[in-house]
Amino acid sequence: MKWGLLFDIARLSDEIAELEQKASEPKFWDDLENSQKILQKTKSLKTKVESYEALASEWEDIKTLNELGLEEQDESVIEEVAEGLKKFKDQLQKLRLQTLLTGPYDKNNAILTMHAGAGGTEAQDWVQMLLRMYTRWGEKKGYTVKILDYLDGDEAGIKSVTIHVIGENAYGYLKSEKGVHRLVRISPFDASGRRHTSFASLDVMPELDDDVQVDIRTEDLKVDTYRASGAGGQHINKTESAVRITHIPTGVVVACQTERSQFQNRDTAMKMLKAKLLELKEREQKEKIEDLKGIQMEIAWGSQIRSYVFCPYTLVKDHRTNYEEGNVNAVMDGEIDGYINAYLADSTANKKEA
Repeated sequence: MKWGLLFDIARLSDEIAELEQKASEPKFWDDLENSQKILQKTKSLKTKVESYEALASEWEDIKTLNELGLEEQDESVIEEVAEGLKKFKDQLQKLRLQTLLTGPYDKNNAILTMHAGAGGTEAQDWVQMLLRMYTRWGEKKGYTVKILDYLDGDEAGIKSVTIHVIGENAYGYLKSEKGVHRLVRISPFDASGRRHTSFASLDVMPELDDDVQVDIRTEDLKVDTYRASGAGGQHINKTESAVRITHIPTGVVVACQTERSQFQNRDTAMKMLKAKLLELKEREQKEKIEDLKGIQMEIAWGSQIRSYVFCPYTLVKDHRTNYEEGNVNAVMDGEIDGYINAYLADSTANKKEA
């Protein structure tokens, strides 16, 4: 099997050896923070190599079983080989997807914010549906999904919600979801049973490590506290523990209300602000800060990255990659890896062409 070249196993092995050499140096533990980072990176690289080796071993087992079946003309192994191939393909797809995560923050946790756009109550219900979709996706990945901020809809659904997705590579996967999502369905809120189109925007940021420096001056911040509302524990509405921070120079606003104390909410909100300002700083290398709002397209017709059609047919199509699935219910249950994989593969191909 030559997939070792595809996954660059030789380079990973060399990098592991180099990191282990650093770990064996006498003064390795003098800088505890740096030593921990080296150990974590070593562990992550070893996990990748071990996953590849397990996959290679499984492939050899499938080949051997198939060859024995052919020699003995034993048809009873057909089903076992087919099941082995299916499992192998799933694992290969998962490993391949991980190799596409090469960005500086891809391994980090993710912060997702969803806002209802054009469509009124319909759009607010759509945000609630998307919240469920990403929560289900995270649970299937073994991630922890936590609500940070939440604003109820006027009649139903959610006007806006911010969630924290905690797990390795969460941002690397979910960065593909940033943009406007469009829903077409028969409205459950329309007594006439007419078809409606609704929109919701999704912003995705990485949760940054403490060693990433972003200059934030205290005098540039406007901090408001208020009583939390919407989803949360028993502490909700009892004290003004919720925190909203406005970065005056850029107009960026972040909020957190679901931690148990005002201090915790402020700390989480500052992490969100830090990530947002870093994103703005990186974009500024390509265009002026005044033009950044032009990137955030109107949450309405013509700006969507993906369409979810429930009627008159069922189809979920990504307009950037043209990847599509007909089983809309499965997608809404969190089966979105196909879209993520297509986006990452397409982005990698575009980088190589450039």
